[in-house]
Amino acid sequence: MTQDLSRSHQAKLDETTVTLSIPRRVVEGPATYPPTNHGPRPTRPAPFRERARNNKSPAPPRPRTNDRYRSLEQKPTPSTRRVRGKHAAMSRRQRWERRYVRALIGSDLLAGAVAGGATFGLRFGDEVTAYNLWYLVLSALLPVAVLAVLVVSRAYERRFLFVGTDEYQRVFRGGVGLIAGAALVSYALDLDLARSYVLAALPTAFAVAVVLRFGLRKQLHLRRARGESLRRVLVVGHELSVIGITRQLRRERYHGLEVVGACLPAQHDGAVDLPVFGTFDDVANAVDAADADTVVVLGCPELDGVALRRLAWRLERDEVDLIVASALIDVAGARTTIRPFDGLPMMQVEHPRLHGGARFVKDLFDRCGALALLVLCGPLLLGVALSVRGTSAGPVLFRQVRVGRDGSEFRIFKFRSMFVDAEARLAELGHLNEHDGVLFKIRDDPRVTPVGRWLRRLSLDELPQLLNVLLGQMSLVGPRPPLPSEVAVYADDVRRRLAVKPGMTGLWQVSGRSDLPWEEAVRLDLRYVENWSLSLDLVILLRTMTAVVRSSGAY
Repeated sequence: MTQDLSRSHQAKLDETTVTLSIPRRVVEGPATYPPTNHGPRPTRPAPFRERARNNKSPAPPRPRTNDRYRSLEQKPTPSTRRVRGKHAAMSRRQRWERRYVRALIGSDLLAGAVAGGATFGLRFGDEVTAYNLWYLVLSALLPVAVLAVLVVSRAYERRFLFVGTDEYQRVFRGGVGLIAGAALVSYALDLDLARSYVLAALPTAFAVAVVLRFGLRKQLHLRRARGESLRRVLVVGHELSVIGITRQLRRERYHGLEVVGACLPAQHDGAVDLPVFGTFDDVANAVDAADADTVVVLGCPELDGVALRRLAWRLERDEVDLIVASALIDVAGARTTIRPFDGLPMMQVEHPRLHGGARFVKDLFDRCGALALLVLCGPLLLGVALSVRGTSAGPVLFRQVRVGRDGSEFRIFKFRSMFVDAEARLAELGHLNEHDGVLFKIRDDPRVTPVGRWLRRLSLDELPQLLNVLLGQMSLVGPRPPLPSEVAVYADDVRRRLAVKPGMTGLWQVSGRSDLPWEEAVRLDLRYVENWSLSLDLVILLRTMTAVVRSSGAY
């Protein structure tokens, strides 16, 4: 049983990355500007075949290379070499990124049109009068206003799209700004504007925009799972670091990074299960050989600031992105700030928000959401309770002691999905455990009732936990609530999960649930604890819907 998360390869596997923006335009300046930007691109020697024909002498034998390497001499001739800024892989990436941004613009315009039309229809009906003509014009202009606000909020910048919560945060801030601006203008100009119309149309527009953007992102992730719309990545680092990040990117393909090769130190064995395109000195040429559009540099003492600056100059010619991975583990971008100190970029890491006003907002959101869901799901809860009661002997609700925030214990409520003697039969089934950690999971558990299998598959057995959320013992989103016996064998790092309230759903639940290894489940829970935000909770709640439909890992 391994719970130690401090292994070196795990640290590299979870590195936070910093993207360095490379300028796209050549600027003529003083002689101190990098010489690689002056004059034509340096040419490499032509292949041996061409020299032999021009000199009319027998061609020397081609040197034999190790099968693990791709020869860097197999380059395009000067007549076929790409011109500056016309990198093939980069062009392919720009095409699908432009299509995605156009789809976002169309979805935002649609959200504004739907919100404006629906609000006008509900507020004034289908009859246009002199009084509501002004609101009809506002409804027609609402899509343009939504688009303009999101442009100002930088919700279309590609560095904020595709993964993470920054995109949704910018949409939310844009919506709040537009509502505040409309209220301020209405008050300053003394406009007779119906507050009910504003408070219905604007929030609806941005809520629909978030849902449509989420749907577009899920479609993108599905394409990436099929091997489409991916960045071609060349990884630069030591063998252990390269193996770790390659393993994680292959497992989490929704990030869109496909590792196509590596550059390793001069003294290495090359056993990284990847094509090796040379050493650290060959990175710029290896980009051409690998047809990559992104270079990821892992923590390497050989690549200092001067070497990275020269590498950025070389990659600038083909507009290849440079990403530098830090040694931080599971720290989101919202907690990091790059601050220059005498020309040296320093990364400042903020502490996680575990207390204060943000937690009060989370508690308020949890309790209000739990109360609303209990009211909406009342008929469903009654139907599930009757099915549990009528198909097997025993109580409807299953109560069990779990460990909450700061180690406090509470009783969790669930619909009973097992026979009443399930706990007594646990010892005789211990050898059938399919999980690699402190959890006990069996895919075809004989203790589960027929109705209980369906409840677990659809996660309906967890709906009574809304009572725990309403009582303040749990959150809607958070780490999995552990048993006291599990907490007793926690390592020190794992106990960090107890810094927040456990949740009905979380990163662990939406990423595979019981199918995940124990260490991966712990890593996801720790990532949530360290990087909590209200926008992250909303994203997880949306992802929970798709996870319930897939039923992956639910048993």
